[in-house]
Amino acid sequence: MPSKKALVRRPSPRLAEGLVTHIEREKADVELAVRQWETYVEALRTHGWETIEVDPADDCPDSVFVEDTVVVYKNVALITRPGAASRREETAGVEEAVARLGCSVNWVWEPGTLDGGDVLKIGDTIYVGRGGRTNAAGVQQLRAAFEPLGARIVAVPVSKVLHLKSAVTALPDGTVIGHIPKVDTPSLYPRFLPVPEESGGHVVLLGGGKLLMAESAPKTAELLGDLGFEPVVVDISEFEKLEGCVTCLSVRLRELYA
Repeated sequence: MPSKKALVRRPSPRLAEGLVTHIEREKADVELAVRQWETYVEALRTHGWETIEVDPADDCPDSVFVEDTVVVYKNVALITRPGAASRREETAGVEEAVARLGCSVNWVWEPGTLDGGDVLKIGDTIYVGRGGRTNAAGVQQLRAAFEPLGARIVAVPVSKVLHLKSAVTALPDGTVIGHIPKVDTPSLYPRFLPVPEESGGHVVLLGGGKLLMAESAPKTAELLGDLGFEPVVVDISEFEKLEGCVTCLSVRLRELYA
């Protein structure tokens, strides 16, 4: 039986100081962000996911974006080395959490940098975005960790957004979706479906055709609903002000076998 566990991490009181690279800064409302985070976590639970709270990292403004700190394939957790030096302290709590779950733990070492938001897994194919936060050495170390386990690593350029998964994610059938102006090379993906909104390119697969997605992409929700999927919509406006999306707020562990 595949597992349905999700690591999440409560927003830091300093959330509003989070890094912004590709968009204009807007002030995030921390209290509202906490409520939105709670609703997001509740949506995971409602759809059968066991949520595991990583110890908060209150001194790290971006720590709610827990996805960037670890990449898990089968039972191996690769603790990342975030491209932004100010985020490197975020990994310690996550390392403890995955070790407690029985993962075998590996690390990205200097000079490598890798953000989990740059890693998109579709079956045994792992796309890794080489861009602002992930460098070539990081890609090589990801390859060294997961190719021996049967993964095929495909490196793709990312220049228009912060992370690969800020541009593209995948539907349950493996079709990659994204908003064309934000995707570097749509032709790299065997099946690609353009969506009408930037945040429409971000979905979390909840299981059974259900897709967790942002309220800011109503046209995409309509399109995906029309294709037979079931959008589960959450408002994450305060995280979007910090270039966050539905994928970055959790780490979904689907392949942990007891």
